[in-house]
Amino acid sequence: MGLKMDDFSEIQKRSTRMRLWELPDVYVLEPTDSMATQFLSINRSTGDLSYTSQLPDSDVPHAQIVFGLAGILRLVAGTYAVVITGRQSMGTYRGHSVYRVSSLRVLPCNNNLHRATPEEKKEEAYFVGLLKALESTPGLYFSYDVDLTLNADKFQAAAMSECPSIWKHADDRFLWNRKLMKELIDKQMEPYILPVIQGSFQTIDSVVKGKAVTVTLIARRSMRRAGTRMWRRGADLDGNVANFVETEQILESQGYFASYTQLRGSIPVLWEQIVDLTYKPKIKTINYENTQKAVEKHFDDLHKRYGDVVAIDLINQQGSEGVLSIAFGESMLKISNNHIRYLPFDFHKICGHIHFERLSILYNQILEDLTKHGYHLRDQDGNIFKEQKGVVRTNCIDCLDRTNVTQSLLGRKALEAQLQRIGIFESTNTVAQFEALEAKFKFLWADHGDDVSIQYSGTGALKGDFVRFGRRTIRGLLQDGFNAAARYYLNNFRDGNKQHRPCSWFL
Repeated sequence: MGLKMDDFSEIQKRSTRMRLWELPDVYVLEPTDSMATQFLSINRSTGDLSYTSQLPDSDVPHAQIVFGLAGILRLVAGTYAVVITGRQSMGTYRGHSVYRVSSLRVLPCNNNLHRATPEEKKEEAYFVGLLKALESTPGLYFSYDVDLTLNADKFQAAAMSECPSIWKHADDRFLWNRKLMKELIDKQMEPYILPVIQGSFQTIDSVVKGKAVTVTLIARRSMRRAGTRMWRRGADLDGNVANFVETEQILESQGYFASYTQLRGSIPVLWEQIVDLTYKPKIKTINYENTQKAVEKHFDDLHKRYGDVVAIDLINQQGSEGVLSIAFGESMLKISNNHIRYLPFDFHKICGHIHFERLSILYNQILEDLTKHGYHLRDQDGNIFKEQKGVVRTNCIDCLDRTNVTQSLLGRKALEAQLQRIGIFESTNTVAQFEALEAKFKFLWADHGDDVSIQYSGTGALKGDFVRFGRRTIRGLLQDGFNAAARYYLNNFRDGNKQHRPCSWFL
């Protein structure tokens, strides 16, 4: 029996565990974590959503347990529901549980497919094949009770709103399932609206001078120019860039909550690197007449969202990368905004392959900016002592390996400043002086880099041994060689299909 939406205005509790009943004509999702008397019904012919008060008879076969509905996807001739069939607890964020999606299942709602034209059936079959990749999408995270898309300063602004829905103030750049949720949102099916991000979430616990310290790293991947390494480069005409990731490092200790946010993203000029079976395809700038507009749109957006911006460009200023170094530098010189600083730093020339400690040169060059930017700090009563007023945006060619090494250094310096501010560190203390914290912090950033890298390139990050152990190792160099070869294979023979819709929505 179908029920009107108005009958459920009082239903707000998000369903965290449900039975999935698979009937001939409908799928029914039955919440098991509440005394619900109304259940979500998905029509298997049309994919239409409605509420029902009827459950299957007791003689219906086994029902599968699911942990959320990511949403509804409509293709050429069929509709598909995406459900979360496995989850792994990853820790807490602002006191609420965070889960990693360990498995997804795509439910076909195409009982009427026999009515489609032969051409529609052919296209549908092709897309269904691509949808198999969706079920193994890496790095998806969600929470039933807290918005994972917002960093500390944005979260503080949203918290002042009286709206209880965690998705209504979400940053849609980072909503992996934004399009999938649309029908649920349009029909106000609040208990089943579950925002999902793609990125990374890791937490470490340590004790420093007898005081408990928790450090969390969250990566939020933008969906606005989604794609894989060689197949998605640079900016589009709206200034959105490939592999754009917001990373927030959070410290919790002694009732204090501190955070520091950084950005990475592809060089925001219009460029491409067409796969041609060579190890390093030629880098080529394109649509040059529109490049300046794209660059300006990109940095105008960052300035509005984050305040002052320091753009660190780590690419080689000579050789095959030189064409991008010139294009980026020329465009940045034309930006008349004193709140945006461009700083080229030839990582390979200055640091080589082993002397990453020379990044201290870069750090000293931006120390004044970092001090001005600050970080977010509040106490357990909600009193805000500091807000982050600017951001560092780091890029290399892929925004993976050199970028992660650099960001881990800035994260380390921010953590030290925060620990000093809350009275745990003396002014002379460093993370390296505390063995347990040092080891865990290195692995935290190395795992973070691997997660971000896998989503864009298909392999873990290069140079990860330096982030993990503080030095280059023989094993790390060998692993870099293996990962480089794996990237070559994936770029040339696997990643192309992922750019076809609908799969590019979920990269």
